Amino acid sequence: MVQVITGEELAKIIKSEKIPNKDYLVIDVRDEDWVGGNIKGSRNIPSADFPAIVHELVNETNDIPVVIFHCALSQLRGPKAAKIYEHTRLLASGASEEDTGNTVDYNVFVLQGGFVQFQDQFKDDPSLVENWDSGTWATEWMVENVDDDPEYTEDQGA
Repeated sequence: MVQVITGEELAKIIKSEKIPNKDYLVIDVRDEDWVGGNIKGSRNIPSADFPAIVHELVNETNDIPVVIFHCALSQLRGPKAAKIYEHTRLLASGASEEDTGNTVDYNVFVLQGGFVQFQDQFKDDPSLVENWDSGTWATEWMVENVDDDPEYTEDQGA
């Protein structure tokens, strides 16, 4: 079952002795809104491309015990990609949905609040956020792009 991870919990993982792409992997499924910064060491796979490469991704990451997904707010694209990934990885392992508690040796997470919240908290820490651009996160940019992105207008209660 996909779980939620907070920004603070992810920051602890990144700053720990754990090795990215071996002990954990952060997958950013933002599309054109990826510009302006990212979580250090994350891998960008645009949500539009995700369904076409999920089997390849599962094959590449089947030894990674912690996989964390996010998008801008982790309300739509991130959770959807996490569920698709988890289901595909489960089927690839030969386990059934009923067996997950006993046979699965990995965890799939969605970053609570997405990159918007993470960058707001950690943008000044280069060990956590890279390629951060203050101009991208200016109020005008956010207002302009929020109106064009269905994720931002999605009803959080749905």
